[in-house]
Amino acid sequence: MSRTTRLSSSLLRAAAVTGVAALTLTACGSGSGSGSSSSGSGEVKVGLITKTDTNPFFVKMKEGAEKAAKENGAQLSTAAGKFDGDNAGQVTAIENMVASGVKGILITPSDSKAIVPAIQKARAKGVLVIALDTPTDPESAVDALFATDNLKAGELIGQYAKAAMKGKTAKIATLDLAPGVSVGVQRHNGFLKGFGATDKDVACAQDTGGDQAKGQTAMENCLQKNPDINVVYTINEPAALGAYTALKAKGREKDVLIVSVDGGCTGTQAVKDGKIAATSQQYPLKMAAEGVQAVVKYAKDGKKASGYTDTGVTLITDKAQDGVTSKDTAYGLENCWG
Repeated sequence: MSRTTRLSSSLLRAAAVTGVAALTLTACGSGSGSGSSSSGSGEVKVGLITKTDTNPFFVKMKEGAEKAAKENGAQLSTAAGKFDGDNAGQVTAIENMVASGVKGILITPSDSKAIVPAIQKARAKGVLVIALDTPTDPESAVDALFATDNLKAGELIGQYAKAAMKGKTAKIATLDLAPGVSVGVQRHNGFLKGFGATDKDVACAQDTGGDQAKGQTAMENCLQKNPDINVVYTINEPAALGAYTALKAKGREKDVLIVSVDGGCTGTQAVKDGKIAATSQQYPLKMAAEGVQAVVKYAKDGKKASGYTDTGVTLITDKAQDGVTSKDTAYGLENCWG
């Protein structure tokens, strides 16, 4: 799912000088042959910094930014950490992009709190900073946020799970992201709110980092702790598929309800195949495209984007429940990513 991109020689030299092995820097758009530090074209320079460059969600986000940059005559530079949580890599990326003269930076923060000082320095130099997908902590640390309403995304699958259980006693497992990451906290809390439960009602809670293998291990651990688990919330679809693998190994895949968030093509197909009951689909391409447009607008008229822009979420399932608005997997597969 990774894409081949052109690495500019100037950026490669910069990476060699700074020793930043954690980052992959690229440039795209017309006149980008000499990298994001080139200034001959007069194009608006936009930076995109994602958590990683391998997660399908961020691959699609990058595609959306590249397309929007071409359509709006902007020059895009991108960077990504080697792993989810690589705050040091993101800090270096911000510093490099500011030095190269970007007008705005779009970022999915790996650490919502630790990234704030670097963002403040960029904004102090007149750079527009927009968070995509993941809010900073505090949210006001950036000029604007373009993201899924993650609380709502969790709430939708919580409502769905509650309706699908049809009054049965729930033994809940939550396969979460990592402590303190705002996206994970919001989805988790949204699920509990939608289900009408609290953390006291959770039989087993495990962190997965959104990873499929870790999701499988987490589910195995939960089944050892409580073999009667019958509802599984997962932070994303890779974790959900890991949970499904663990449940199938125990012959439990047909009697445990799995709900998730993301709406990637693999995950949406898993809903169609009956491995996941429902997922809340979000739209990374839209986040990135609107972010690029906002930076270009700022460059042209000086008006900064501000506040929160909800880029939408849709519950996807082929087993609709009364009172819960949803669309089927045909719609989901038409609008999925990855």
